[in-house]
Amino acid sequence: MAPDALADLHARCFATPRPWSASEFAALLDSRGSFLLAEDNGFLLGRVIADEAELLTLAVDPDARRAGTGRRLVARFAGTARDMGAVEAFLEVASDNLAARALYSRTDWVEAGVRRDYYAPGTDAIVMRLTLRAAQKGG
Repeated sequence: MAPDALADLHARCFATPRPWSASEFAALLDSRGSFLLAEDNGFLLGRVIADEAELLTLAVDPDARRAGTGRRLVARFAGTARDMGAVEAFLEVASDNLAARALYSRTDWVEAGVRRDYYAPGTDAIVMRLTLRAAQKGG
């Protein structure tokens, strides 16, 4: 998907926080360790730096939700991040985004903290963590 198409879908999915622009998507896609996973009705943008992955954003067309797209993208994220050397992954999700929080919980993410007023006054970010593989022990 081109940055313009990513920005268009992101705008249909998010009002708060503000949707990302095509230039922001282009810059992220050009940054080290970033990767894009896409399906017809959605996409996920992630990145891996050293042994840590971050799920940056997940967008599924509002008219195509509850058909498994988000779940498939999150599963692919875990596999891709693991293949790129990540041991664990993190994401932030708005505290009031109950559907996304449920999706992440169903795919083995656990709550790891809270960033108060991260998205807007009164809208916290829930930090979630996913263990991708056991850390290697040195010998």
